Amino acid sequence: MGIRKLGYVGLNVTDVDAWTDLLGRTLGIGVTTAKFGTDEVALAELDEFKYRVALHPSTEDTPRELGWIVDTPRELDRLTQRLTDAGFTVEEGSAEERELRGATRLRWFTDPVGYRVELAIGEARARTGVARPDGTNPGATGLGHFVLASPKLDELRELYESVLEFKLTDYRAPGLFFFRCNSTHHSIALANAQTASIHHLEFEHGSIDDVGRAYDRARANGAPISISLGRHMNDKAISFYVRNPSGFHLEIGCGGIDVGDDWVPHDFGVPDVWGHHHTNANPFASPTS
Repeated sequence: MGIRKLGYVGLNVTDVDAWTDLLGRTLGIGVTTAKFGTDEVALAELDEFKYRVALHPSTEDTPRELGWIVDTPRELDRLTQRLTDAGFTVEEGSAEERELRGATRLRWFTDPVGYRVELAIGEARARTGVARPDGTNPGATGLGHFVLASPKLDELRELYESVLEFKLTDYRAPGLFFFRCNSTHHSIALANAQTASIHHLEFEHGSIDDVGRAYDRARANGAPISISLGRHMNDKAISFYVRNPSGFHLEIGCGGIDVGDDWVPHDFGVPDVWGHHHTNANPFASPTS
C-alpha cells in the first residue's frame, strides 16, 4: 500500500491560546511555533517528529489539511495517477508548505466534501525527546486517527477504499465505517451526518496510566470532558474525550489492537465494552443512512 500512516492535521482556529493551554497544561503536549507566511503557527509535538497538529490563526474554526505519509516517490506517482483517473485534480505543494510539514515532496487534492487532503513523502525528525510540562511524562506518543462525518459518505468511501486503497476493518450499520492503511485497527473512520465535520481526532498514549493521568488533569483543570473514560468494542482502546476550543472532540487513548491481512470485516454491534458516557447526545448511537 502506498499510504503508510496518518501524518499530520492542520486546523484553522480562532483561539490559538486556548488550544495551547489545553494541549500543554491539561494534556501534557508540548507546543512550538513556526512562521508560515505572515502568520505564527502553533505546532503540537506528539512525538520526535516536527509536529502532528498545526494550529493556524483564523477567523473560523475549520479543518485546513489532512496529511497522509506515502512510502516512496514511486508510490506517490502511482496514487497521483489513480486520483487523476478517478477525476481528482492533484496539485504540487509549495516549497513553504513542504518546509512547514518537514516533507521532501508534497501533493494535494480536494476531497468530495471540500477538505484538502495531502500526500507527503518524508517526515522531519526534529528531536530525540519531546518536551513535556512537568509531571506529564511520557504522555502522548503519536497521532492515531480521525473520524470524518459527512453527508457524502458513499463518495468518501469510494475515495478512501477504492482509490487510495485503504482496507475496511469493521463497521456499525448503517452509517459508520473504519478503515486502515497499516496494521493499526483504523487510521480514519467515515460516518454519515447532515453536515461535514471532524467528529474527533485521537492522540495515542503509551499506557492506561498516561491516559488516567491526563484524565485527572482534565478534571482538575476544568476541561470540558465530553465523553467519559471507557473501552471501545471494536478496537478495544481505552480512552476519554475532551471538547477542544474549535468545538470538536479530542480523544485521549491507548491500547488499540493491530489487525492482519486475515482480518474479516464485520459489524461490531454496540459501540463500547464499558463507559464512554456522553455529556450530549451521541450522534452515532443510532446512525441514519
